[in-house]
Amino acid sequence: MLKPRWQIFAIAALVIALIVGGIILINRPKEPTGTQPFLPPVVGNVHLTMGIPSKATRDTQNANDYLIDDNQRPYALSYNNSKRIPNWVSWQLNKSWLGTAPRSNDFRADTTLPKGWYQVKSSDYNGSGYDRGHMAPSADRAKDIATNSATFLMTNIVPQTPDNNRDVWESLESESRRLANLGKELYIIAGGVGEKGTIGAAKISIPASTWKVIVVLDKPGLRAANVTNKTRVIAVDVPNIQGIKDKTWRDFRVSVDQLEAKTGYNFLTNVPEAVQTAIESRVDRG
Repeated sequence: MLKPRWQIFAIAALVIALIVGGIILINRPKEPTGTQPFLPPVVGNVHLTMGIPSKATRDTQNANDYLIDDNQRPYALSYNNSKRIPNWVSWQLNKSWLGTAPRSNDFRADTTLPKGWYQVKSSDYNGSGYDRGHMAPSADRAKDIATNSATFLMTNIVPQTPDNNRDVWESLESESRRLANLGKELYIIAGGVGEKGTIGAAKISIPASTWKVIVVLDKPGLRAANVTNKTRVIAVDVPNIQGIKDKTWRDFRVSVDQLEAKTGYNFLTNVPEAVQTAIESRVDRG
């Protein structure tokens, strides 16, 4: 029995669709050859909630702005392979990260760096006169021993003068933890800018100053969209010199706009633009 004409047309259309689909599948773009696959988008890392301030990527060809944002690490960072220090380190802070775990003090090379890159050792700082200065602080990660130990990877360390590291810088770290213990949630990013020389045979860059930006949210669980014109933002730019131990972090407060002009970074990119304009122009007075 002959099929109705409409059934013949339907079958023919189905066959044509299958042939066209097969041709498209065969000729789809291939993943590029070589060592680098397509780079996945940066998603799901809580430490980057406020955005990425530079053009950091996971591409090893981008060696001086190399993104390290694996979720096994309790912070995210951009590493500079030429300077041998992080460009910036970013982390979340609330009560859940604090605790009583002892300071591990196990400064060590970061063996996760790409093959062929120099891995800074703790001993590279010996005799330099500079402290191994944490960006993400040890005491901000005291909930357990493993989490604390991760802050001692040398990719989280820059050369800091004792007066900067142990006094001015530490006082702002302590203030951040005080706010966290009050129930606040902080998003913090810190790094160095400029260069005043190098230390060791590996020529590790000594920043001319160390800077920090802190977004203070009222409670845990809020995100960049919850930042408003009234949100407190603390920004500092601390000269990396001796002779400042009698100063406090409040003496070195600046606006985020000033830091952006000095560093070339664009901070808080996930915050609505109108809100950025308002909060980045202010200098903290709290």
